[in-house]
Amino acid sequence: MKRVKKIKNTILMHPIMSFLILIGGVIILSGILDVLDVSVNYSKINAKTGNVETTLVTVESLFNLSGIKYIFSNTVSNFVSFAPLSMLLILLMGISIMDESGFLDTLFFCVTRKLPKYLVTYIFTIICVFASIMGDISFVVLIPFAALLFKYGKRNPLIGIIHAFAACGLGIGMHVFISSTDSTMMSITSQSANLITSQHVISSLSSVWIMIPAVIIGSAIITYVTERVTAPSLAKYETEDDEIIEDKDYLTRKEKRGLLFAGIGALVYLVIFIYNIIPGIPFGGNLLDYSQVRYIDKLFGVQSFFNSGFVFIVTMLFFICGLLYAIGAKKVSNHREFCNYLSHSLDDIGKIIVLIFFASTFISLLKYTNIGEVFTAFLSNLVGAAHFSGIPIMLFVLIISVLSTILLPSLTSRWQILSGSVVPSMMTAGFTPEAAQLVFTVGSSIAYVLSPVMAYHIIYLSYSEKYNKDGTSIRKSISYILPYSLSILGMWVVLLILFYVLKIKIGLHTGLII
Repeated sequence: MKRVKKIKNTILMHPIMSFLILIGGVIILSGILDVLDVSVNYSKINAKTGNVETTLVTVESLFNLSGIKYIFSNTVSNFVSFAPLSMLLILLMGISIMDESGFLDTLFFCVTRKLPKYLVTYIFTIICVFASIMGDISFVVLIPFAALLFKYGKRNPLIGIIHAFAACGLGIGMHVFISSTDSTMMSITSQSANLITSQHVISSLSSVWIMIPAVIIGSAIITYVTERVTAPSLAKYETEDDEIIEDKDYLTRKEKRGLLFAGIGALVYLVIFIYNIIPGIPFGGNLLDYSQVRYIDKLFGVQSFFNSGFVFIVTMLFFICGLLYAIGAKKVSNHREFCNYLSHSLDDIGKIIVLIFFASTFISLLKYTNIGEVFTAFLSNLVGAAHFSGIPIMLFVLIISVLSTILLPSLTSRWQILSGSVVPSMMTAGFTPEAAQLVFTVGSSIAYVLSPVMAYHIIYLSYSEKYNKDGTSIRKSISYILPYSLSILGMWVVLLILFYVLKIKIGLHTGLII
């Protein structure tokens, strides 16, 4: 038995080594493609004029003097400015306080003590799906939370990590309310639609009817995969020598008082916070960007105070809950002990930071080469040249969206390239612009969690490495997610075909599929 385990660990490639191989592969491939003068012309809508323009995208080589200069002069700055790194470090301080004070243990006990594990997993799935409206920050917040939720529930934290990552990523294609990214894409869709029908306006609720069953059914599927596929495949979690997870049947008086203190503090903080994101009230709405039209853009727009400070806002909420619970439950005796709580989750962060360094280097180098853009532009031309109609064009665009996501995960960047072909092609085939954007978003969500190029994949990979005693690899981490993606892909194919055949509205106003 021990011999088999040793063989497995020998074969398993460490994620750092995988990223080193990917970095070398990108450098060599960019040099080859540059020598071959690989470039692609594609049709792009000019945002200012609304006219179709032919855009040329070429591969930039890293295998020459300019490329080598870029590698040496930008690697450090790319690492320092890598968004997942700063978000994770700040949020971990807040999570540390809640964890070390005992707040999370007590909170999870209250939430889960009378609920079956399937229901707890299902509820958490829905939370992850709806949290995807916040964008990629949902990965940073919910993956560490999921690990602790499952650990305190006497289950393998790796199950929660895999589950949270899959639910947050696939939730991008399932949330009922539009995100800021959806809003940006809607503007691009409208511009592309104007090539066929002038002044087409897309409603914020244009896909709400299809999203409601998608959220309910999709969350159930994700829960089923977690409990019947992922959980049985993972060994029971063995705690470290310094980890103590108490078995308890009730809350003590101190714990109840701690929860009361934390609840009151959180309520006051949230009331102040919510007041400042409500427009049109006296002294309210201070965290919004009033240069935007849609409320979601005012809230999550690039220039909004809310969006730029959201990580700190969440961290402060965690800080308040952890501090007040520690005071109420008398878990802390002096300020020095409390300050030590801040760094608890950062004690073993070294391996995660090293892993993030190599991942950020790989992602920045791939972005510099334009390989993802060239591949996406090539796929865009395939859509423009295709003469499918009905269900075939819908499935073809879905496949194109899945494939393009692997090398270029950014939704808006890809949609700027693909929309000039996808929207007119689908409208010519009888589909609405809303349907074109829906199919693209769905396909993107399926592959989003499978792409190691996706910046926040490294958070999932890092925590998998942390809680998996046998180690992990990029291939292994993707293999855990694959059943989720394939299951949700099957659900979406059925839903899209069903709404198409029955001619059901996918949303309000102009929310038709054909």
